[in-house]
Amino acid sequence: MSALLEIENLSRSFGGLRALSDVSFTVGEGEIVSVIGPNGAGKTTLFNVISGVMPPSAGDVRFNGRSLVGMPSHAIAEAGIGRTYQVVRPFVRLDVLDNVAVGALLHERTLAQARKAAEKVLAMVGLAHLAGAPASSLTLTQRKRLEVARALATRPKLLLLDEVMAGLNPTEIDSMCAFILGLREHGIAAIGAIEHLMRVVMNVSQRIVVLDFGRKIAEGTPAEIAAHPDVIAAYFGSELSVG
Repeated sequence: MSALLEIENLSRSFGGLRALSDVSFTVGEGEIVSVIGPNGAGKTTLFNVISGVMPPSAGDVRFNGRSLVGMPSHAIAEAGIGRTYQVVRPFVRLDVLDNVAVGALLHERTLAQARKAAEKVLAMVGLAHLAGAPASSLTLTQRKRLEVARALATRPKLLLLDEVMAGLNPTEIDSMCAFILGLREHGIAAIGAIEHLMRVVMNVSQRIVVLDFGRKIAEGTPAEIAAHPDVIAAYFGSELSVG
């Protein structure tokens, strides 16, 4: 499996606080890799550095063999990295279709073309029937899907999902899991996910990266992480179930 994303000795400091420290891992073509850790572990900072929201203090981020360091966010999106945000903020004065069309305008030349592309994405995420509804009227689950739809409209090869399950009930979580697993059938080559719900992490991930105070303390398959002594000691207190 070839590496689509390569993180090499990545560090990010805020004054005297080191939010990321020498983090390295890869995400391969067709792979779902989850990043876990407690609040303050550096997960969202990692996504912010990858997507160009902030530069690294040291290290490198390579996508398709090309360094992204120093590139602005829009150029990284054009290169094929899409992302969602932990706090979902749709454009509440726009309808659902135009919220997604905003993402599609990254590649489409006209608003009409962007709306046509947005219609296809809304059908993919199960929101086509709400295309004309104001974004302010959506439920939390629907807003989560809208957030994913806006990212998908940018035509990503790599999709970074930041806690898309937060606030959902068990039925909604199961539906979102199935949706994420199905994204690869729509040409998404790899998905990086930040998630706190371990049932989700264990069931959707091929590999898991564990951060603690900005450092990577473990990496492996769900079964390996579930039995890893450092992970158990730090977070869980007992061995996890992978089923």
